[in-house]
Amino acid sequence: MGRMKSFAFKKLDAFTAGSSGGNPAGAVYLNAPDEITADEMQKIARELKGFVSETGFVSPAGGDAYRLKYYSSEKEVDFCGHATIAIMYDLVQNNPEQAGRDHIRIITNKGDLTVENRIQSDDAVFITAPEPVFRSLPLDRQSLAIALGTEADAFNDEYPLCVVNAGLETLLVPFRRLRAVLSLAPDTETLKTYCTGNGVDIITVFTPETAGSMNSYRTRVFAPVFGYLEDPATGTGNAALGCCLLENKKWNGGPVSLEQGPDPDHPNIIRLITRTDAEKNRRVLFGGRAVVRIQGQYILP
Repeated sequence: MGRMKSFAFKKLDAFTAGSSGGNPAGAVYLNAPDEITADEMQKIARELKGFVSETGFVSPAGGDAYRLKYYSSEKEVDFCGHATIAIMYDLVQNNPEQAGRDHIRIITNKGDLTVENRIQSDDAVFITAPEPVFRSLPLDRQSLAIALGTEADAFNDEYPLCVVNAGLETLLVPFRRLRAVLSLAPDTETLKTYCTGNGVDIITVFTPETAGSMNSYRTRVFAPVFGYLEDPATGTGNAALGCCLLENKKWNGGPVSLEQGPDPDHPNIIRLITRTDAEKNRRVLFGGRAVVRIQGQYILP
């Protein structure tokens, strides 16, 4: 028999709030990035399909920095917001050295990003989304409506259809009514074909009509190209919405709360804020907390 590899492992639920369930992520804690190969990371993520939507692999990178890699059951993911929230909240909570830092650096496939430690004041960490890249994509509204299993007249003309990469290539689709957003039940393969054909990783649908008066938008995020239909609580998909709202002067950049998911009464909550970076660009940060559901060792032959 070959030598077994063993890694510290947790199943974490990110963006939990009140009675909401959050979004499950796997977390594998490494002592060094070369402890594991790309094939082994993909194998673990594939084995966890149906249990978590993505798995993050984290290793120390010296001082206040960590290296993060992400995999879905299908492939490597350049950036995963909810797994980052889960892992960084857990690390700050349980690492005395990091608990005293206001800012922590993470190294990802989308560049070096800043994590704000606001656990003491807000019971949350806030992650700087990758710098947004906007793309012009001529979209046929009728084809989009068919892919989503809805009617084109449900779309909200007060907001543009927008494609932005703030970690993942995201199509933002505005709806007029909360009821239309909650009733969406697209076919997974149809929507996957649409996303692949248009070079889109995820689709964020949103409406300014919300169930909770303290929240600014209701969102749902669909991600069929990663092997599952819907993400229940999403950092990148909601950060992309923030970037699109800023770009189109629909948001002044002050703190906002978004409610996400199909459950009208128990949505997950994602918080957005902005900061101005060294180049004077306004950057979107998404924030939340996480809870540990399972803790142990992952044994890999």
